[in-house]
Amino acid sequence: MELELTKKTHACVRLAKDGRTLVIDPGGFSEADAAVGADAILITHEHPDHFAEDRLRAAMDANPAAEIWTLASVAEQISAAFPGRVHTVGEGDAFTAAGFEVEVHGQLHAVIHPDIPRITNVGYFVDGTVFHPGDALTVPGRPVDTLLLPVHAPWNKVSEVIDYVREVRPRRAIDVHDSLLQEHARPIYDRMIGQLGGADHDRLTPGQTQSLG
Repeated sequence: MELELTKKTHACVRLAKDGRTLVIDPGGFSEADAAVGADAILITHEHPDHFAEDRLRAAMDANPAAEIWTLASVAEQISAAFPGRVHTVGEGDAFTAAGFEVEVHGQLHAVIHPDIPRITNVGYFVDGTVFHPGDALTVPGRPVDTLLLPVHAPWNKVSEVIDYVREVRPRRAIDVHDSLLQEHARPIYDRMIGQLGGADHDRLTPGQTQSLG
């Protein structure tokens, strides 16, 4: 069955196929029910715009079979709350989550400022098709069909975003990490990334679904 992506607010996305749903990064900027209905949840790192325990609680209560995969810094905070349902992963790992094949790439969050210590961060490559890097410009070292592009953050600038698309060379890039980007700036970003990135560039509104076939 074809993979479908639904954009949620900020860095959160839902992927669906064969009646199963995988959610990545239901953080504090995303909708309260962003992860409800998920069979599997992936969290890239501990920052609250990617990791919100109340979003996880809503999903885990709604589906007692739901499980979470994340890096050690997040797993340490939630394993006691969801005993037996949290799996710790790191770079180089591969696993199956609710029927989705997932590879883990990357180790560290992008540099925000040299005076701010870097935390850990991982990206997830799902079904050999979709790559969500979290808060980093990780290059997975293999062909990417759909890159979920962290388009705007305190740690990046548009030239870095464009060069990242050029280096990964996806067929398409879809914006995530975008809730701090004001609406009047969006056409500027769209034009520059679309013209200079070398890939099809899409921007979805929260709740919008797109087939990734």
